[in-house]
Amino acid sequence: MNLLQGGGVLGNMHFTLDGGDDPSNVLNLMALEAYVSGAQPHAVARGLDLVAEDADLIPEGGSLVRSISGTSFLQLVTGEDWTLRWQRWRDGSGQALVTAVTRERAEEIAAFVTDRTGTAEEPREDKVDMGFWYRSARGPFRSTRSISAPQWPEIEQNYSSSAASALGKLMATRSSDVTGRLVLLHGPPGTGKTTALRALAREWAPWCQVDTVLDPEAFFSDPSYLMEVIIGSEMDLSMDADLESGEARKPQWRLMVLEDCDELIRGEAKEASGQSLARLLNLTDGLLGQGREIMVAITTNERLDRLHPAVVRPGRCLAQIEVGALSTLEATDWLDGETVTEPMTLAELYARRGGTEPHRSDSPIPQQVGQYL
Repeated sequence: MNLLQGGGVLGNMHFTLDGGDDPSNVLNLMALEAYVSGAQPHAVARGLDLVAEDADLIPEGGSLVRSISGTSFLQLVTGEDWTLRWQRWRDGSGQALVTAVTRERAEEIAAFVTDRTGTAEEPREDKVDMGFWYRSARGPFRSTRSISAPQWPEIEQNYSSSAASALGKLMATRSSDVTGRLVLLHGPPGTGKTTALRALAREWAPWCQVDTVLDPEAFFSDPSYLMEVIIGSEMDLSMDADLESGEARKPQWRLMVLEDCDELIRGEAKEASGQSLARLLNLTDGLLGQGREIMVAITTNERLDRLHPAVVRPGRCLAQIEVGALSTLEATDWLDGETVTEPMTLAELYARRGGTEPHRSDSPIPQQVGQYL
């Protein structure tokens, strides 16, 4: 076997390795050898909420065969009549896959692993779990974090009357009310679009998982990244079965959040972004989105009349909301009667209240001739 390409046989399995493979590919193949050959025909998968860095997950009678340390930690352990592959990801969560000669034996080994891993901390009432996707050197990666999320009534006064009315209807939406698959929030910077999405994640938590894509340009330009997020997660959900009932957990709705995507959806996006816009539209109401309970939320600083017509056409958007500055009257009320002479964004209002508003001068700054600006 040379360093760039080679192959081999595991049991009755023939495999080929090349320069694109790494040790985890070998470990995964070895974990499935007994299952593929039929020697261990029963498999059980478990999601692990919290795996300690020093966790000892080698059952009695087991021998460590392979281990990998890096962005994630993997171990392959074998016993007389079972095989265990378990993995710990960077965020502390993990997964265990057990194959065994009987289902009871597989359940026993899986129970050993789950008994020695922790349970994720119950989210506080003012927090919500949100996923964060990004493309790493080894492919798409999802990290879960518990973030602060206000209740909608707590922040409703931070928005203009028109925006608050539209956002209130969006917050009250439930799975049976979903029509369009695109949520579009547009308006100047500092108007509270991100805060509204955090509140939305909390209001929708019972029926919708909210994930943020940190690199939207890569997400829509790389089909493999897109398909891993859209389809791969659904496969993971289908594997997470309720063993007592034998029924798979029903996948819930998902909302993918893409922030500041001006280049993706503005009028000239088709020429500037190539197939990215087409894939976005395909995801919301094309073939890619068919049969999948998924929505996309986009924030942009662009005006509505500058967005691509295909994005804002009737029927595509579940909500299309302009989040703008508060009027002088609304800003005055927000500041408890302090005089306001022009509309102000939420960021400007907080700066005024905190005393950090920048001072403006109506007089031009004198420049010396011959100096660089």
